[in-house]
Amino acid sequence: MTRVVPGRPGRPAAATRQAALALATERFLAAERIDIQAIARELGLARATMHRWFQTREALLGELLATLGEQRLQAIRAEAPGGGAQALLETFDRFNRELSATKGMRFLLAQEQERALRILTSSGGVVQPRIVATIQRMIVAEVQAGRYAPVVAPGVLAYAMVRLGEAFLYNDAIVGIRGDTERLREVEAALLGVD
Repeated sequence: MTRVVPGRPGRPAAATRQAALALATERFLAAERIDIQAIARELGLARATMHRWFQTREALLGELLATLGEQRLQAIRAEAPGGGAQALLETFDRFNRELSATKGMRFLLAQEQERALRILTSSGGVVQPRIVATIQRMIVAEVQAGRYAPVVAPGVLAYAMVRLGEAFLYNDAIVGIRGDTERLREVEAALLGVD
């Protein structure tokens, strides 16, 4: 005979790590400051739980930005018709334009430029390596499908695409190219071999 074990009495299970990340993402997209304590309070979590999941606010922001970037890149690629270099260019161009128009990204860079750049561009963080890996997988998929033959290794090309994006979209505001998606597209097209 199977015995049914009733649920724990008292307070229901607290929110999950994914729920905390989802709430932080909502706040980011609404161009609001990400406050770990406020998120914990709203979800009925202890600060210690948020700390265990994300360690720091920077780590939460990094996870949020990396996850959102991966999801958007994959969704955009799924919607892009065709294959090969042209489809890759269209995917990267649309992603770059979305990124430069995202209110949350503009807000984060305006309010916390130094921290935001560190989170976004550090090879020791989570954002840059995960976005490079996502782009590399897209390039490799096109190579394996026989639709694209890059002139450099897919990993090198993916890294170059990400670093170019960082420079043209938000890293080099001092030289006047922040958000310059047109010139970024031209350079990416050249790297991908698109005429």
